[in-house]
Amino acid sequence: MTTDLQAKLKTLPKQPGCYIFKDAQGAVLYVGKAVSLRQRVRSYFQKSTQHTPKIARMVRKIADLEWIVTDTELEALILECNLIKKHRPPYNVLMRDDKSYPYLCLTMREKFPRLLVTRRVRQDGSRYFGPFANSGAVWGTHQLLHRTFPLIPCGKVWNGEPKQRPCLYYHMGRCLAPCAGLSNPDEYRQIVQQVALFLEGKGDDLIAQLTAQMEQAAEQLEFERAAKLRDQIHALQEVLQRQKVVQPSGVNEDVIALVKDERGACVQMFFVRNGKLLGQRNFFLTEGAEENPNAIMNEFLKQYYQDAAEVPDKILLPYEITEARIIAQWLRQKRGAGVEIRVPHRGEDAQLLEMAAHNAELALQSLRQELELKNEWLETAILELQEALNLPNPPQRIEAFDISNIQGVAPVGSMVVFEGGQPKKSDYRRFRIRWHPESPDDFAMMREVITRRLREALSGDEKWRTLPDLMLIDGGKGQLNAALEVIHALGFQIPAVGLAKRHELIILPDADEPLELPRYSKALQLLQRVRDEAHRFAVSYHRKLREQRAVKSPLDEIPGVGPRRKRMLLRLFGSIDRIRAASLEELASVPTMTRKLAQQVLDYLREE
Repeated sequence: MTTDLQAKLKTLPKQPGCYIFKDAQGAVLYVGKAVSLRQRVRSYFQKSTQHTPKIARMVRKIADLEWIVTDTELEALILECNLIKKHRPPYNVLMRDDKSYPYLCLTMREKFPRLLVTRRVRQDGSRYFGPFANSGAVWGTHQLLHRTFPLIPCGKVWNGEPKQRPCLYYHMGRCLAPCAGLSNPDEYRQIVQQVALFLEGKGDDLIAQLTAQMEQAAEQLEFERAAKLRDQIHALQEVLQRQKVVQPSGVNEDVIALVKDERGACVQMFFVRNGKLLGQRNFFLTEGAEENPNAIMNEFLKQYYQDAAEVPDKILLPYEITEARIIAQWLRQKRGAGVEIRVPHRGEDAQLLEMAAHNAELALQSLRQELELKNEWLETAILELQEALNLPNPPQRIEAFDISNIQGVAPVGSMVVFEGGQPKKSDYRRFRIRWHPESPDDFAMMREVITRRLREALSGDEKWRTLPDLMLIDGGKGQLNAALEVIHALGFQIPAVGLAKRHELIILPDADEPLELPRYSKALQLLQRVRDEAHRFAVSYHRKLREQRAVKSPLDEIPGVGPRRKRMLLRLFGSIDRIRAASLEELASVPTMTRKLAQQVLDYLREE
């Protein structure tokens, strides 16, 4: 388990929500939900937990995690399905898309609208309510509404013309019989509006009525009827539970909340697309603790949407900002359509903002705890390293060097810098090896890199003047001795050690035997982190040079042959070998070529 992951596990909240496991490359491994994020996520890493082989493999790959806090477990469930649909993690049991969630639909474009249960939302003018997590509750409410309101119960479409005799539902008072031409469209529409109001959450009167009927049935000892009414009430209450993570309107909006204290500021964004909360993103502003919240929000909107891939229909903010009008005009120009910036004070949008602010507060608190744990770990590692290597000063600045080449091809060197245990990328340097021996010589290459680094320091260059408290050489005794020769020859007194990759042994200058630290040693882990970064930096530069070498053509070296002539020659002859074998007349006949230039091309290629 990585140190960062350990720190995050200590800051997990106890609230319900969703968690996302990621591997070392940042790919999503698994998305889950929990009533208590802290209890559920930590259970994956307890030694006493008996995992299935599949989950055990997943746990070994986990390098990072994220979480989103919700108000209820039901909200976490809906959010979990949205995230799984978006990321399709390999270790999830992949669920179906939104069709696995039922909706209640009022077919408003029909002359006599019907109330249906559907699993697909269409842009057909109908009104959709949901999705809902409990399919049984939705069907129960569907039946309840049909028993309460005289809607079309057969599911067929009728236009009000008399086509058949009314069925039994009409005689039972459960349908107005539009199939027999007996229904008044205005009266029917009024009933549909009542159903819509009920599904919007204004069904308290009906619940009170059912509760009274249930109590009356119980008093009359009609326990079976009372139980059915109780189940209907429970189903109705469950369906009416509003979900802030899913908005039936299907809007596209960004919800932005800001939380700040003496530690800094955190901006939390929720991305709602087609009415569904699909993700979140935190932005920490460590320098904004003293800034006015209005100024922070203005600057954030401008910086974020400058390069944002998508601008939504609406942007929800926690308070009015001074530049709202001009920012809205700017976003309208970028999007090609109007963008509404508003501050909701009630309803689902206000609840979403409240949830975003709660997540921002948790993120800021988590960041503070992570930084405290990280700084504590780094301070301990630096002091342990000073003691283990018997250094005169704590190694606050460590410079690591590595060589990368394949059989001497495109040899390069790298220098990475860590200050206070943290990478300082502005001080990274890379070297293209100038000396090319007949056979690869890693010792000579290391000698060249250290020489060039220290000579730059002697020159007084501001970028190279700061010397390290410790030099770390990636390699064994030979590489370390090559570096020490240069350090002593140029008159420097810089401690240097090597780190051998195979057994993770520390090579000391004057010791007969290498130093072996325990694998759990913070000092060793810090050295490994620095060494691995130097290796990554060297390999990436070496790979870049090899790719450039692979696409380079001998024609690039000939004066007078530019990109256009190069394309023309390769298009007509097909390869460098055929150009080399061509006659002077054939080359000179190529458009834009002269006889003199054709002769230069042949001389260069044949000499090569």
